[in-house]
Amino acid sequence: QVQLLESGGGPVQAGGSLRLSCAASARTFSAYATGWFRPAPGKAREFLAGVSKSGSRLHYADFVKGRFTVSRDHAKNMVYLQMNNLKPEDTAVYYCAAQPIYSDYYADGRLYEYWGQGTQVTVSS
Repeated sequence: QVQLLESGGGPVQAGGSLRLSCAASARTFSAYATGWFRPAPGKAREFLAGVSKSGSRLHYADFVKGRFTVSRDHAKNMVYLQMNNLKPEDTAVYYCAAQPIYSDYYADGRLYEYWGQGTQVTVSS
């Protein structure tokens, strides 16, 4: 069982930055791949970024490439999402999620077993 807790959200002006954190309860968090998601119109959620168990494989949705950076710190059981040049359309609740296998289907939220409660990001113009 893995419990995830996001933090770091809040209000920010367009063009600004935020760093989201995802803290995991499990000591074996390094055995889980992690993804960041947010709700999207017409979708249950949309994939933003993913990182493999080791941290060596990183993937991003096209619309966040160059703006968002995912990373993880095994020693701290933490995963981060650095978000730069934020836009009003980035306003959403952001969720981190974990799964034991990081396959080519890393963007499919249905494969992630554990989810946090989310943290709200509000970008004003």
